Amino acid sequence: MKILLSNDDGYNAPGLCAVRKALQQFATVVTVAPEINRSGASNSLTLDQPLRLHDRGGQVYSVNGTPTDCVHLALTGLLDYEPDIVVSGINAGANMGDDVLYSGTVAAAMEGRFLGLPAIAVSSCSFGLEHVQSAVRAIELLFTRMTDFPDKTDTILNVNVPNLPWQAIKGFQTTRLGRRHKAEPVVNATDPRGHPIYWVGPPGEEQDAGEGTDFYAIHQGYISVTPIHTDLTRYQALTETSDWLSKINE
Repeated sequence: MKILLSNDDGYNAPGLCAVRKALQQFATVVTVAPEINRSGASNSLTLDQPLRLHDRGGQVYSVNGTPTDCVHLALTGLLDYEPDIVVSGINAGANMGDDVLYSGTVAAAMEGRFLGLPAIAVSSCSFGLEHVQSAVRAIELLFTRMTDFPDKTDTILNVNVPNLPWQAIKGFQTTRLGRRHKAEPVVNATDPRGHPIYWVGPPGEEQDAGEGTDFYAIHQGYISVTPIHTDLTRYQALTETSDWLSKINE
């Protein structure tokens, strides 16, 4: 198996290094990841300046761009072969609910999906990565059955692993994305010259976090596995939107 590994925390982030070591036991792994932490970069591409690739040795490359840049560059210019799958992570901190709209971790996987490959995004629900080996073990188990996954063409698996030792984790659960309350206000401050500056505030608290959601599974001690896809069309609204537009057309 040939794996393209990326993330949004940076090419030398502990979570990425841990999963790379594990995946190398059974696969050829090439890592292409941001030079610095690019959390929250979402699906952005760098279009106003060139990308610079640095060979860090051991099939590890850093890029002065976003997670999406990294995967795009790897699949359309760097590699002379097509990997079997794109793996993004292990991220430091959860990517659940509304987080997936902003997540560079999910975006790296999504870019792999856009370019025709199966993809998986994996996050540990702790910024300290105290139990990162639990996330590593989850990936290893998922890979034992990855060839059997029924929908490799349209689906990204968004995996979140509780901050627990492996023995305390109850198993895997299929989940849907939950939802947060709106984000907290920006934090106002002043720079040393007296000019106003603003820090983006923290995300909102959980709102839709009931049974079946990714939030609920994590709180119950399960690994959350949410199938997501790149087609943002709301098919349930096509008919009513068409009816609404017909009145305008009249």
